[in-house]
Amino acid sequence: MSKITKLFKSSGGSGSSSKSRKGGPSPQEALFRLRETEEMLTKKQEYLEKKIEHELATARRHGTKDKRAALQALKRKKRLEKQLTQIDGTLSTIEFQREALENSHTNTEVLKNMGYAAKAMKTVHQNMDLDKIDELMRDINEQQDVAQEISDAISRPVSFGDEFDEDELMAELEELEQTDLNKHLANVTLPSVPSSKLPSRQAASTRKRVEDDDDMQMLAAWAN
Repeated sequence: MSKITKLFKSSGGSGSSSKSRKGGPSPQEALFRLRETEEMLTKKQEYLEKKIEHELATARRHGTKDKRAALQALKRKKRLEKQLTQIDGTLSTIEFQREALENSHTNTEVLKNMGYAAKAMKTVHQNMDLDKIDELMRDINEQQDVAQEISDAISRPVSFGDEFDEDELMAELEELEQTDLNKHLANVTLPSVPSSKLPSRQAASTRKRVEDDDDMQMLAAWAN
């Protein structure tokens, strides 16, 4: 058994067994651990980048003057760059795992809330009778029809006097007008008839002719 295996077994101990009995860590705890690991690797990444810059500066400083020191610095830089590449890959894997765990946790919460809502709806529907609901809807529809009929009746124009015959009313009106005309004529005073005999038409024409002859004679005398 290797020392690393012994180390993991000793560090796990009773704590790991108790967690396994409980069904493993919660999603929140696992996400917290992953974020901690990401933060640690990011800091390690920054440290390696600074070390690489330092080794590169050392190699440039020695240059051709001390080739051995310069080569040792470049070797250390290569090893540091290899570690940096490994950390980049590890961060990508952890990021993918964290996103998958977050999505799984979200889906779990959504399903749990949907199940809770479904149970609530089932509880509400247990107190409902479909037959009573149908009867209630029929009553509502009937009352709406009655209300509509009442509204139509109220808004319909009222025609007073339509039960009388229009011809009878016109005949009565004409009778009233004739009665008023008769009363008016009864109050009119006619002129009296003259007692002397009126001249005949022939006498009137003879007198007119005589008058015309006299006028002509007077005109001729005035002209001479």
